[in-house]
Amino acid sequence: MTKKLSLFIVISLLSCTATVAQTTVDIDFSGLGFLDNREYKDFVARSRTYSGTRIAPDIGLNVDSMNHFVVGVNAIHEFGAQPFFLAVDPVAYYKFTGRHWLFFAGEFPREGNLSNYPRAFLNDTMRYYRPNVQGLLAQFHSDHFMETGWIDWMSRQTATQREEFLWGAYGKWRPSLYGPFYISHYAVLLHDAGAAILLPDDHIVENGGLQLRLGLDLSKKQHLLDSLTIEAGYMETLSRERGFDGWQTSNGFIMNIYASWGRFSILNEFYDGQPGQALTFGDAFYTEKFYDRLDMMFNAFNAKGLTGQFILSVHRTPGFTSNQEAFRLTYNLGRRKIAQFKQ
Repeated sequence: MTKKLSLFIVISLLSCTATVAQTTVDIDFSGLGFLDNREYKDFVARSRTYSGTRIAPDIGLNVDSMNHFVVGVNAIHEFGAQPFFLAVDPVAYYKFTGRHWLFFAGEFPREGNLSNYPRAFLNDTMRYYRPNVQGLLAQFHSDHFMETGWIDWMSRQTATQREEFLWGAYGKWRPSLYGPFYISHYAVLLHDAGAAILLPDDHIVENGGLQLRLGLDLSKKQHLLDSLTIEAGYMETLSRERGFDGWQTSNGFIMNIYASWGRFSILNEFYDGQPGQALTFGDAFYTEKFYDRLDMMFNAFNAKGLTGQFILSVHRTPGFTSNQEAFRLTYNLGRRKIAQFKQ
C-alpha cells in the first residue's frame, strides 16, 4: 500500500510540474540606420535626403508560450539635427501567438507586420518616420492560407486636429505546399474626418486601394538563382470627398519580379493603366499612368541579426527618369531571456 501511495504521489507531482507555466522576462534591441538620397524629377519638392538612426530597445514579459507583454521605446535621430531626438515613440503592446492565430494590441512594430505592403499604398518613408502601428492586428494562418486584418490610428480628433485612421487586410493562398502558384491580395483605406470644431467647406475624405496578384515562386524550380518570384495582377485606387460626386477610381496592370543570387538581388515594380488616385500615404509615382521602378541591391554586411544593404533605384515615368541611392543598416539582436519564474 505504501509503495502504491508513493508512486501515486510521484506521478501527481510530475504532472503538476509539467503543467506549471513558466513566466519569463526577456530583452530585445533592434534598430535601423539609413541614408536615402532621392533625386525625383517628377516631384522636385520630394527630392531630398533622408538620414538618421532608429533604436528600439524593449523588455518583454512572457506569461506563457502564447501570451506576451512588451514595453519599450523607438527613438529617431536625424543626422545633424537638434534637438538630438526628433521623436521618441512608446512601444507597449500585448501579443498572442497561437498555433493558427497571431494578435497584436497596442503600439507595436510596423516592421515584420506591415512592411510587406505595396509602396503604392504605404510609402517607404513610413519605415523611417512611423515605425509603430497604433491599434490592432489579427492574423489567421495555416499551411495553405493566411489572412491579416489591421487598423492603425494616425491622429486622434481634438478641437484642431483631424481624426485619421488606416485599416486594411492582406492575405495569401497557396493551393499546394510544393507547387509554385499562389494568389495574394492587399487592401487599405484611409478615413480622414474633420476636427471637432469644423471649418467651412471641410469634408470627410477617404482614399485607398486594392491589389489582387497571381504569383509564381520559382525558387525551387531552377538552380541558377537563390530565389525567383514573379507576380502580376490588378490594382485599383479610389478616393472620395463626402458630399461631392462620389468615388473617383482608377485601375491598371501591375507586375513585380524579384530575383536574388548570393549577396545581389533585384526587384522590378511595374504599373500601366489609368493615372492613379493620390493616396495620402501612398507613393506619389503611382499617380502616373505608367511607372517602372528597378531596385538593384547589394548586401555588403551579413551577420546574425544584422544586414547592411546598398540600393540603387531607377524610376521611370512618362518623360522622366529619376534616381535614388540608399544605404540601410538593420539589426536585431534577438530576444534574450534574463529571468524566469513559476507562476
